Amino acid sequence: MSYQESFINFLKYEKRYSTHTVTAYKKDLDRFVEFCTKMVGDFIVKDVDLKLMRSWVVHLMEQGNSPRSVSRKVSAVKSFYNYLLREQVVDSNPALNVPLPKVRKKLPNFVEETKLHHLLDDNLFEQDFRGIRDKLILSLFYGTGMRLAELIQLKDRDFNTSEYLIRVLGKRNKERIVPYPREINKLLEDYVKIRNKELGNPEGVLLVTEKGKPVYEKLVYRVVKNNLAKVTSLEKKSPHVLRHTYATHLLNNGADLNAVKELLGHANLAATQVYTHTTFEKLQQSYKQAHPRGGKND
Repeated sequence: MSYQESFINFLKYEKRYSTHTVTAYKKDLDRFVEFCTKMVGDFIVKDVDLKLMRSWVVHLMEQGNSPRSVSRKVSAVKSFYNYLLREQVVDSNPALNVPLPKVRKKLPNFVEETKLHHLLDDNLFEQDFRGIRDKLILSLFYGTGMRLAELIQLKDRDFNTSEYLIRVLGKRNKERIVPYPREINKLLEDYVKIRNKELGNPEGVLLVTEKGKPVYEKLVYRVVKNNLAKVTSLEKKSPHVLRHTYATHLLNNGADLNAVKELLGHANLAATQVYTHTTFEKLQQSYKQAHPRGGKND
């Protein structure tokens, strides 16, 4: 059995990676072995060095692979050599310090404040059960930054309407308390009233369909997409875009990064810092507009 086969078995049976992940690792590793064989004649794990790794990266870029794809392929080889180190087959990992092309971070999409105010304030929703429910869904996403799964499992009792606080059950059943805008109270009251009147007083979740069943992911996606389409031409119109919007608007208006981390239910600050890229652009724009010499030399 080759070292490559041993490594793949290790991923399958010890690491218990998914079939999809194992297939991706195998494909990347096979391509690497093919390249080395073409370059030096035989693939001998101990003979692979940083120079050969660099040549492979250049080859991948010349083939038109994206920086993200190149990084993934090198990561597969790095994991292979970490396995060989563990098995004491090699003394070093040649993929450890190979220079990689810079991966451009994808900034999160968000909706402009004025557009969301227009959607939520300018009577764009019908005053029937569906209209009130849909407006509540949009208002909760934008007003609390909660995730789709968190919204679906909300219950009436999760709201502290006198303190304007909501209890959210996040990933790994981690609970957090999040403040919400005061105007949601009136919307919540109107919704519960019409829900109870038309569908009785169902036990369980807050948000239901017109048949009294709990709302489901596809329905909520459709609600968000159809309503955001009224005010924005963003290609992606999803609950997660509203979560991005919530975080971006908070930071743009001076909120502390650590506070936003807690509100979003992020496990670490790195997950929240993606939003600072967007807000930094806003900061640069404000500087150019406000500073006497900010717009010079553009």
